[in-house]
Amino acid sequence: MTDEFDDALALANGPAAAAARGAGRRGVARPRTAASPTPAPADPLAAVQDEAPAGQVRPAWESARATAYRAVRPLPPRRLPLDLALGHTLAAPLAALTDLPAFDTSAMDGWAVAGPGPWRLTAEGPGLLAGSPGTAPLTDGEAVPIATGARVPEGATAVLRAERGDVAHGRLHGASPQPGSDIRPRGQECRSGTELLPARATLTPAALGLAAAAGYDQLAVRPRPRAEVLVLGDELLFRGLPHDGRIRDALGPMTGPWLTALGAQVMVTRRLGDDAEALHEAMSTSRADVIVTTGSTAAGPMDHLRAVLSRLGAHLLVSGVAVRPGHPMLLAELPGGTPLVGLPGNPLAAVSGLLTLAEPLLRALADRPSAPQRHARLADDVRGHPEDTRLVPVELPEPGVAMPLAYAGPAMLRGIAAAAALAVIPPGGARAGDRARLLDLPAT
Repeated sequence: MTDEFDDALALANGPAAAAARGAGRRGVARPRTAASPTPAPADPLAAVQDEAPAGQVRPAWESARATAYRAVRPLPPRRLPLDLALGHTLAAPLAALTDLPAFDTSAMDGWAVAGPGPWRLTAEGPGLLAGSPGTAPLTDGEAVPIATGARVPEGATAVLRAERGDVAHGRLHGASPQPGSDIRPRGQECRSGTELLPARATLTPAALGLAAAAGYDQLAVRPRPRAEVLVLGDELLFRGLPHDGRIRDALGPMTGPWLTALGAQVMVTRRLGDDAEALHEAMSTSRADVIVTTGSTAAGPMDHLRAVLSRLGAHLLVSGVAVRPGHPMLLAELPGGTPLVGLPGNPLAAVSGLLTLAEPLLRALADRPSAPQRHARLADDVRGHPEDTRLVPVELPEPGVAMPLAYAGPAMLRGIAAAAALAVIPPGGARAGDRARLLDLPAT
C-alpha cells in the first residue's frame, strides 16, 4: 500500500478540520469505511518515495521500538571532566566524596556568638569571610563578625543576623538567638559516601553542580553515541529553489540536529546521491556508533540501501514498521555490530523513523532508561489507518490537551514545525476526548 492513504488522512485532518474548529464545533473526521473512495495523493512524490517493499510482514509500532532498544549494548564508560560531561549518562552511582557542607557554615551575614548576650567582640572589621581559614574558638559571652558562607568557629552556638544586633564600645547587643540559628551544620545535605544520583541518570547542569560540590573533578559516563548521517537521492538540491524536477533537501539540515537533541554526537552529514558504490564505501568504513541514512528505504529503481546492506552481509532487525507515515523505515546491524537506521525520504516519515527507531536505539547505547509515557486527551477526532498506528503532530494548548495539526502528510514539515509532540493514534482512529500517548519532540 502506498502513502495515498496517508495523504488522504492528512487532507481529512488538514485545513478543513481547522476551519471546522474555528466555526465553534470541534472538527469531526470520521474513520473511513472500506467503501469510501481513496483520494489521489496530495504529493505524487510521496507515493513513490515512501512505498514499502512488497511481501514483507511489518512489526507493530511498539514492537519495533522495543526491538530497537534491545538491539545494542551500552557503550563502554569513559571518564570526562565536568565541563565536558553535560548530557552524558552516569556509568556508576554518584556518591559524595565529602560531607555537604564540609563544615559548619554561616547562613547569614552577622556575628557568630557563643551563649547568651551581650557579647564581647573578639575581632573588628569584616571578621570571618567565606573561604578564610578558621579562627580561635569562642567561649561563652564572645562573638566575632561573620559573612555568609564562612566557617563557623568552634564554640559558637548561633549566628546573630546583622539587622538584629548593634555594636557599641566593643560589645554586641541583641536578643539571644536560639541555639543553631542560621548555622548550616556539617553534613546537613549529605554525609560522605551518600549516593546522590543513581547510575543511568542524565547529567544536567544542576547535576554537574552537585558533582562539583561533592568533590568530583571527573565523572565516569556513557559517552554520547557518535552518529554519521548519509543523505541519499539524486533529486535533492542543497541550495536555491526547486527546479527541473529536483527538490530541496530538507532532511540533511534536519536530521543531524534532531539526533543531537536525542542524545547523539553527530560526526558528519554526507550527501551521497544515488551512488551505490559511494554508499557501500561510506557504510563499510564508518567509525560511528550508529549510522543514519535518509531515503532509499523502499524498492524503487534507484533505492540501493537494501541491496548494499545485503552486499555487506548486514542483518535486518526491522524491515518496515506498521506505522504511518514512515512504514518503509528499517533497522540493520552491520557485520561489525554497528547499527544502521534507515529513514524514509519524506520529511514527516523521517521524523517518524527517528522517534520510532533512532530514539530508543540511542537511549540504549547511552544506557538511559526508556522515556516515561505521557498522555493527553485529543481535542478533535483523528482518522486512523485500518491496520497501522499513526503518528500525528499535535500542539498542546493547555495541560493534558492535544490539538491535532493540519499539514500532517508524509512529505510535509509544516505541521511538525509547529508541533510540541506526536500523538500515537491506534489503528482505526481516535475520537475527541480519547486519551492518546504523546511522543515529546526533542528540545534543541
